Amino acid sequence: MTVPVAGLGMVSRIEQLCIDKGMKMTEQRRTIAKVLSDAADHPDVEEVYRRASAADPRISIATVYRTVRLFEEANILERLDFGDGRARYEEASDDHHDHLIDMQSGKVIEFHNEEIEKLQRAIARQYGYKLVGHRLELYGVPLDDEE
Repeated sequence: MTVPVAGLGMVSRIEQLCIDKGMKMTEQRRTIAKVLSDAADHPDVEEVYRRASAADPRISIATVYRTVRLFEEANILERLDFGDGRARYEEASDDHHDHLIDMQSGKVIEFHNEEIEKLQRAIARQYGYKLVGHRLELYGVPLDDEE
């Protein structure tokens, strides 16, 4: 998604976050930021590279790795591990959600469930803690019609 910025035309959400944090935005960083902003999935670095190099063939995989690491260190991107050996990324957000991962297809479903949130807070309280954060990933396979 892109947003209008006075004097700059349209910039992606992630590019705007970088600008807000005072990062120098090269053309290659802009391309990578746009690819990440436009991603409806949770791409790994190789997929980000594939998409970014389609837009700008001059982008190297090393540049993508460095840029993704930079965005992660600036808390613009969040690294996710879904147990498949590949770090995946999504835009860091205050909008909390959890993930359900299809172990057959690799599809990732984002969801929010208030009952789970309440249960997690209750468990923390039961052990004498105030919950300040958590990450939940559920792994599954599609139900057979018989189940």
